[in-house]
Amino acid sequence: MAKGSLPSRLHHTAFTTRDMEATRKFYEDVLGMPLIATWCEKDILFGAERTYIHCFFGLADGSALAFFQFANPEDQELFGPKMPASPFHHIALNVDAKTQKSMEERIAAAGIKEPDTYVLEHGYCRSVYVTDPNGMIVEFVLDLPEAISRAEEWRGKAHSELERWLEGDYTNNNVYR
Repeated sequence: MAKGSLPSRLHHTAFTTRDMEATRKFYEDVLGMPLIATWCEKDILFGAERTYIHCFFGLADGSALAFFQFANPEDQELFGPKMPASPFHHIALNVDAKTQKSMEERIAAAGIKEPDTYVLEHGYCRSVYVTDPNGMIVEFVLDLPEAISRAEEWRGKAHSELERWLEGDYTNNNVYR
């Protein structure tokens, strides 16, 4: 696929929250992601009029993490959040070493401890994980220089590695672990 036909960047993600102020405090006060837009809205959505707030927390590239909270308790129950109790459901954000260190310091200063925060050394990257007030896991990923330099090589093998795994060959290909 030609690079020009790919999306240019993430605009925003969309999640729901039961407590917008707790969500704001976590993303803005703890993680330092500024509240960049708040939309108070009423729309006909999925067959009913729904009243909600939609808040956006900014990332350095202009994209955002966004959260909805509904005024009506029935709408809130219908749309969530229903976060699965699984570390495999999370959002991962790319950071440099200085930003990752800052996130770790902010998380610690907020008194957040294991199991709500932890670090994994994946070999090709180092990840700091933290659970937000909604039960969603946010990962701050620092790619290692060797991983960045080998990205094209891995892209070239991505389809064949997927095919191999789907055919039942589960051989580990992470040479870093």
